[in-house]
Amino acid sequence: MQQLLNQKTLLVTGGTQGLGLAIAEAAAREGAVGVAIVGRSAAKAEAALAAIRAAGAATPGFEAAAIIADLSEPGEAERAVAETVARFGRIDSLVNAAGATSRGTLLDTSRELLQEHLTLNLVVPFMTMQGAVADMRDRGAPGTILNIISMSMHGGQPYLAPYTASKAGLAGLTKNAAFAHRFDRIRINGLNIGWTATPGETATQKTFHGAADDWLAAAEAAQPMGKLGQPDEIADAVVFLLSDRSGVVTGSIIDWDQNVPGAYDQ
Repeated sequence: MQQLLNQKTLLVTGGTQGLGLAIAEAAAREGAVGVAIVGRSAAKAEAALAAIRAAGAATPGFEAAAIIADLSEPGEAERAVAETVARFGRIDSLVNAAGATSRGTLLDTSRELLQEHLTLNLVVPFMTMQGAVADMRDRGAPGTILNIISMSMHGGQPYLAPYTASKAGLAGLTKNAAFAHRFDRIRINGLNIGWTATPGETATQKTFHGAADDWLAAAEAAQPMGKLGQPDEIADAVVFLLSDRSGVVTGSIIDWDQNVPGAYDQ
């Protein structure tokens, strides 16, 4: 443990499971003094809190809190920020890890499905960033924000049309906000993650692609590095980008994947 987030407070949306939970645990291990997670399920939140508190056990006074919210509902993203500030007195870092990943092509995506993706993948990060940046500016304090985006923002598969549109929008928002608040010393970056091994991905593969129970082994065997992206490895990268060790970096959208956009075998 390097204490990269020593005495920092964080808000992590989507922090009750998968990648969001891995990020919250990594932050706790790296010396954060307060971690708030947001999710819809109270049962998942309780299990997540136990893991996060165990990860932060070495930090005196460490606190973890869960905010039960359906972020697709108006006002819930804003409430998550307000409750974090009320609990910890401030937000030093924000991670937007929650999002929608259901399928749809240009031709079969309904207005409702498109709106679901735009709400969870773009509007919610917009509102949490708005609240976090306002808190940082009001205190005259520096801060960091990391948005989980996707390699699909480069174009994506045909069945990810609404997802791709929303994630490309989040990439643009990340750069816009980073530029707007660079002199506030608020650093805002994005991570384009590729195919990642999470319980949520297993559910997605089975629901939308009829995957068998051994889908993960087959998928990993076909990858250049012999595995899919790992939540703990991505979490370490997120913590680094939130920390002072990432220096002056802001407005960067980093491809975190083993495939290279624009490169071809033939």
